[in-house]
Amino acid sequence: MGSASDGRGQRMDAVRLIVTSRRALAASGAVPEMLTEVWQAQALAQAIGSRLAVVGPPELRGEALGLTELAGRGCGVLDTPPLGPGELRAAQLTELGEARQSLMYLGGLLGEVGIALVAIASAVDEESTYWQCMEAIDAADESRDRVLEMLRKLADRDQGLPEREAG
Repeated sequence: MGSASDGRGQRMDAVRLIVTSRRALAASGAVPEMLTEVWQAQALAQAIGSRLAVVGPPELRGEALGLTELAGRGCGVLDTPPLGPGELRAAQLTELGEARQSLMYLGGLLGEVGIALVAIASAVDEESTYWQCMEAIDAADESRDRVLEMLRKLADRDQGLPEREAG
């Protein structure tokens, strides 16, 4: 784990990057800044999903691939922000840490992304931005659903329950 507050050039775990994204989203003011932070959060969710799909617990890999795809869609519907070198938080992800903790924090971030997008959509006059927000809200909600499903699978595993128990 790194000690720098912004993480540039440091080893960064998922939780630290998620906390950084949550703070940046909360501190963003104008619509372009908020959209940049939403995009950053979706890119981070995509990176975490991708990492979980490769090195996460086997029972999460299918949902993690789905998260990667959905979060990528969330980025794709928004205009790519102009980021300088070292500003893409997703590129700073070097370790997942404990999967459950990372997923809990990511679920919270995705919920905040949805709230921010609703606020932006409610405030903008430009129709194209409105529809970008609507599509990004869907992607954030579906991404959060994948995160919650992965948390459920971890809870089932910890309780010794078989996956998708009938009944």
